[in-house]
Amino acid sequence: IKENNGPTGSYTAISQVDRLQSEPESIRKWREEQKERLEQLDANSRKQEAEWKEKAIKELEEWYARQDEKLQKTKASNRVADEAFYKQPFADVIGYVAAEEAFVNDAEDIFPGTEWERVAQLCDFNPKSSKQAKDVSRMRSVLISLKQAPLVR
Repeated sequence: IKENNGPTGSYTAISQVDRLQSEPESIRKWREEQKERLEQLDANSRKQEAEWKEKAIKELEEWYARQDEKLQKTKASNRVADEAFYKQPFADVIGYVAAEEAFVNDAEDIFPGTEWERVAQLCDFNPKSSKQAKDVSRMRSVLISLKQAPLVR
């Protein structure tokens, strides 16, 4: 930080005073009004930012409450479904869903060269089936090409 006790500091101060005194009244008045306008805009933007933060905090709390409520409902329905499943006779033996059961039944008919056809049965090759899923078009094309022309060992 420079101190204003040297000759250059005093000359700078004098030049600033001279500039302010030589400045026309209209420019000085405009400069003061501009400063007030900018201060008003800054105050308004700080106020708006505080309101946005409060609103964001409130929305985030509501989102967490909805997520927690959804999670509790899902847990409750899963518990009910599990209890219903395990009350069935032979539930410990069944233990898997119908699609897996069908896949296991088809596993008995394993022939060399049909592996990719069996893999293709498990895949959903409809690209429009799920909008939110990741793009798996490359993997889909690889599986289809392997199904059509399997690798030769």
